[in-house]
Amino acid sequence: MMSNRRWWDVAVTAVTVIVLPVALLQDLSTPPDAATGVASVGLVILAYFFIARPELSDAAPRWRLVAFTAVAAAALVIGVATVPFLAMMQVMIYPLAWVIAASRRPAIIASCVFAVAVFFGFFIGSGFTLDGAVAGLITAVFSLAFSIAFGLWIASISDHAEERGRLLAELDLAQTELEALALDRGASQERERLARDIHDTLAQTLAGLVILAERAGRQSRERQTDAAAVTIGTVEQVARDALAESRALVARMAAVPSELAFEAAVERLAERFRVESGLDIEVDLAELAPDAASDREAQVVALRCLQESLANVRKHADATRVVVRADEGEGIRLVVSDDGRGFDPEAPRTGYGIDGMRDRLALAGGALSVESADGGTTLRIGIPLRTRSAS
Repeated sequence: MMSNRRWWDVAVTAVTVIVLPVALLQDLSTPPDAATGVASVGLVILAYFFIARPELSDAAPRWRLVAFTAVAAAALVIGVATVPFLAMMQVMIYPLAWVIAASRRPAIIASCVFAVAVFFGFFIGSGFTLDGAVAGLITAVFSLAFSIAFGLWIASISDHAEERGRLLAELDLAQTELEALALDRGASQERERLARDIHDTLAQTLAGLVILAERAGRQSRERQTDAAAVTIGTVEQVARDALAESRALVARMAAVPSELAFEAAVERLAERFRVESGLDIEVDLAELAPDAASDREAQVVALRCLQESLANVRKHADATRVVVRADEGEGIRLVVSDDGRGFDPEAPRTGYGIDGMRDRLALAGGALSVESADGGTTLRIGIPLRTRSAS
């Protein structure tokens, strides 16, 4: 409800300044009447400042409403009986009762008391005549009806405002909870991303180092000095690559140096695979989309998936030959084929291999298809480009 004290100070002052001079000029003819009229108006003002104003809210104690109603009703009877025009004091008395009332019911009761006071003011002021009773009844009924209608309307507005405030508070709370959930989800996704990165980079590189170290040890035992030296040199290079990959993970950057073109990075992965596994690998990127070089993040995802695909071939396929080629289409599309023993793509799996690639591609808006049989396996990797999708 309207509970701003400064607003009410202005309103009460304005009503007093308007009503009292008009009443004095129009209806007061003798000094006793003037004194009585001024006293009734002063009584209402005192009731406002000492009873209503200290707690202008719908949570004010009940005694304030009772006291204000009693004082204001007495002032109405005295003022209207002396000067009927002082019935205009109702324009501030009725709203004040609604403001300090705790609910609609006590406000309506107070309004009825004021209406009765107005009626008796007219009735007493007319000398208890029928005309005075009729005038008082008409004024009281219309004033009461307007007061209740206006008060209920203002109360409904207040209820809507409170409900809106409650809903906004609930919305703020829900948004806070959603932000917390989003942070938790982001942290979970970041952990999963790091797990995939570690698996696809450091884990694969370390696995290659183990293979190379075993080969170097075997060559040393067999006194293949030159071959062992070459293998140890490869171990050194792979270890340097692992160091670069670990630094890139810490910096949340791509593990492949940024100065390398995508084609060169693919060739580098293929060469490492050839050295580590001893298998024949062919790379054909002639059909690579011209705009594939425009999206660094898509390139990193493609390289991670290619790295995982080659690791799976080395560990599980028992293949002799691998082909990596670019497929026709928009974005980055790679096809990795081998002539190994194949596997069942629908069978339950453990680890991050195929499932990790699917998750990584899904985050980038891409997809992975797997075709496998006894004659080999083909993986198709497709990743849209952000630059193209944004346009």
